[in-house]
Amino acid sequence: MYDTIIIGAGMSGLAAGIRLAHYDQRVCILEKHYTIGGLNSFYRMGGRDYDVGLHAMTNFARKGDRRGPLAKLIRQLRFRWEDFQLAEQIGSSIRFPDVSLDFNNDIALLESQIAERFPDQIDGFRSLCSSLLDYSDMDGTDANFMRSARDVLAEHIGEPLLIEMLLCPLMWYGNARQNDMDFGQFCIMFRACYLEGFGRPYKGVRLILKNLVRKFRGLGGELKLRSGVSRIHVDNGRATGVVLDDGTEIEAKRILSSAGNVETMRMCDDITDVDVAKAGQLSFIESISILDRQPKEIGFDRTIVFYNDSPTFHWTRPDDQLCDFRTGVICSPNNYVYSDDEGELPEGVIRITTLANHDRWCDLPEKQYLAAKAQQYDAAIAASVRFMPDFRRHVVDTDVFTPKTIRRFTWHDNGAVYGAPDKQLDGTTHLPNLFLCGTDQGFVGIVGAIVSGISMANRHCLVDDTAA
Repeated sequence: MYDTIIIGAGMSGLAAGIRLAHYDQRVCILEKHYTIGGLNSFYRMGGRDYDVGLHAMTNFARKGDRRGPLAKLIRQLRFRWEDFQLAEQIGSSIRFPDVSLDFNNDIALLESQIAERFPDQIDGFRSLCSSLLDYSDMDGTDANFMRSARDVLAEHIGEPLLIEMLLCPLMWYGNARQNDMDFGQFCIMFRACYLEGFGRPYKGVRLILKNLVRKFRGLGGELKLRSGVSRIHVDNGRATGVVLDDGTEIEAKRILSSAGNVETMRMCDDITDVDVAKAGQLSFIESISILDRQPKEIGFDRTIVFYNDSPTFHWTRPDDQLCDFRTGVICSPNNYVYSDDEGELPEGVIRITTLANHDRWCDLPEKQYLAAKAQQYDAAIAASVRFMPDFRRHVVDTDVFTPKTIRRFTWHDNGAVYGAPDKQLDGTTHLPNLFLCGTDQGFVGIVGAIVSGISMANRHCLVDDTAA
């Protein structure tokens, strides 16, 4: 009998496990995959480590800052700032035809760029920023959360192109809804990307995962890999435990699931019909290029470039093709301000992310799937070099991961990177002792996922057993 079973060893599940183990709960994290991290994981191929999912950690904060999500998670999980070893971004850009906006971890740069390129909109941008300060992203009853972000932006900004440009990075980094964005999610991501900004550990996501697992196990937590949950057993209106894929039964007082809302409901044996239409639709393909030199040596000094090839931002699943190259994200992990002790990364890396159709990728026979990966890599690079220097003659190695890969790492329906469009901000379900954390609770990204695990553990799992 465990106090809490946690489904999924991603960032939110590991963080929740640490928080509960600090209070002497007996906690077991169950992970279907052979490795930890979920979307934010890594793999090794050809002697190289490749991050899955990590372009940047949003919500950057400097050592000693006591405000913001990063400072909160360091306090709550009892880490040191050195455990994350975050380097700041050099600077990023939003690039549309004929206009570009640069930004970094100081909102003043973005404000000055808007004042220069859209001078008649700067007062509206400033009023928008002021209106976000009072929004509480933890209030699941806030009627404003579900408002259209486009409608709210139009109340402050009269230039449609500027609205599209501001939405582009925020949707790319944390929006499960096609074409529009919930205002609450917009507020979360605006703070994460523009007001706080981007950072990255020198050694990538591996450092974060290593520290999370070490802390969890050091507190007596149990982590079981290759232990997928096939069923959540329900008796008299309460979850009593889980049945694993191999038939093993495990009991617990409560369950915290990071598997996603639809995916969790499907496991419950008191539910016979799950509305799969509520699952997310947005998935990605990522093309990774290893270069024979640093990206700055070919003229690319941006940390991240968010591009779009028309005045209207395209944020929808490509229904009639494998991928949509009209918009994308170009990232170089080389272009961060690493310390003198760390120096530069040993190899140049360019990562390009584009929207993709999960079903079409998964329906391909193996031979066609491998051929499609090569073809789509070439197409993604050709699309990206419209917005950056052409690096193709410097490529020495490549890899591609697709929605099929994402599904294997996360088990989300449709390989949906940001889960379902409708979030359950308070983490509750139809059962009084089954709760959600992670993507479908509403926070995304590495810091957001960790804070989600902490918040849901605090709110639902650190309670008296009789109250549970």
